[in-house]
Amino acid sequence: MNNLKSELPVLLALIILGLGFSLEHSAIAHGGVMLWGLLLLILAGIIGLAFRISHHAEVLAIRWGEPYGTLVLTLAAVSVEVVILVVLLQGTPSPTLARDTVFAAIMFDINGILGAAAIIGGLKHGSPKYNLSSANSFVAMLLVAIGIGMFIPDFVPEAHWQAYSMFSVGVMAVMYLAFLRLQTVEHRTFFEHNVALDEEAHDQAKSPNALHIGIMVGAVIFVGILSEIMSALLDAGLAGSNLPKTIPAVLVALISASPEILTALSAASKDRLQTTVNIALGASLATILLTLPVIEGIALFNGDRIIMALTPIQAGMLLLTLLTVMNNLHDGETNAIEGISHFALFAAFVALVIMGLI
Repeated sequence: MNNLKSELPVLLALIILGLGFSLEHSAIAHGGVMLWGLLLLILAGIIGLAFRISHHAEVLAIRWGEPYGTLVLTLAAVSVEVVILVVLLQGTPSPTLARDTVFAAIMFDINGILGAAAIIGGLKHGSPKYNLSSANSFVAMLLVAIGIGMFIPDFVPEAHWQAYSMFSVGVMAVMYLAFLRLQTVEHRTFFEHNVALDEEAHDQAKSPNALHIGIMVGAVIFVGILSEIMSALLDAGLAGSNLPKTIPAVLVALISASPEILTALSAASKDRLQTTVNIALGASLATILLTLPVIEGIALFNGDRIIMALTPIQAGMLLLTLLTVMNNLHDGETNAIEGISHFALFAAFVALVIMGLI
């Protein structure tokens, strides 16, 4: 009975799905409050499912330990992001949606999550420590992945985009598989805690791992179905409006990052900054190395080039973010001042989105 109660968000998502199917066309026809109200309801359902996916990933993470734990968490979040992104790409054509989503996800993960966690951990524990080797490994991979996936495309001529996309897909797949191997075998100690994870209360039931995996897969499928309705509502709501056109990208990034935010902040408050570093940097890396190949693959299949080249403002924000993270994560410990520097960049990102400049 307790297990059924805990899955209430999944049941509510099913009810919202039924409402979405029955009211979608009426909401689009009437617009206004009805359209945006239904959109918010759909969004709440998707976020609820994202939290349940994260919960079951956390249970598996506790059982499997580090670094598999945060690996499961980041893969769960990225799977939600990829599913929603693929669905949204089937709606109104938006060649910059994938780029804007990946960019927003990096801003949420590195500046938002890492910044807030460093502030909380610093105020509560002074100078929380983490494994410097893990931070260096993540940053090294991030620099190369962002360069190949988002900087170099700006200089690739139209006639060669397919060849470069195929190269990009291949090299990112190799990079992720290599990093996965090193993270879980040869350099596993880089990403582990200095102390064992405490067993969480929600794992006391000792339910089968297969049950958690099954619920996660089912919830991801429901996310995809709800995303189809959200896509249609978003297209109708944004058509002819003055709202920022990057709203869909920011929503996708927010949905995938929302469970991670709570997990990372909770870990920071318990002086487990290594978990926060693994989540924040690992999610950013997984977003690039897993999301981009999927989107590039779809573009190659359809024959329609997607725009991955960054705008000048996006490039500037990314460069500032990378310089800041390299400066702050250089000694194996952090503090609230370093957290404020990241959070200031996150605030700048939010302000630029509101102004429609990103």
